[in-house]
Amino acid sequence: MNFRQGDSNELKSKFWNALADSPFVFLRRDADPDTAVPMTAQLDKDADSAVWFFTTKSSDFAKLGEATATFQGKDHDVFARFRGKLEIEEDQGRFEQFWNNFVKAWYDGGKDDPDILFLRMDLADAEIWSGELGALTTAKMMMGMDVRGDVQEKRLETTL
Repeated sequence: MNFRQGDSNELKSKFWNALADSPFVFLRRDADPDTAVPMTAQLDKDADSAVWFFTTKSSDFAKLGEATATFQGKDHDVFARFRGKLEIEEDQGRFEQFWNNFVKAWYDGGKDDPDILFLRMDLADAEIWSGELGALTTAKMMMGMDVRGDVQEKRLETTL
């Protein structure tokens, strides 16, 4: 971890806010890297150790297990890679909480579509990078100076 405790909490918060603002990740099952596809993470502001996904029973994600998601904030101000374990979510209340017209658009049978699979990703470790380089680092890059140390200071390894 390259951040002081206060800074690391700030970067974690920045990550969650950016993910809430643009909840699109590239998700893959660790057992099969070729499964990587864009997915929409469903977030609960009171649950910072899990995210949810709607998919189909015929998808590769139906095999469950360890997974990795990569994320880029829409303003490129935060980047992240986080890992977790995909499990079937049985909580009907959660399903109802996240069901909306954007999800419905993917399922001909609506909420009762027999192919819907609702998953929970229980989160583990993460690596979060701040994309805000600052004026000094940007100036150093423009002059071709080494900025690897500056950028490394904007990185956090943590658990979610």
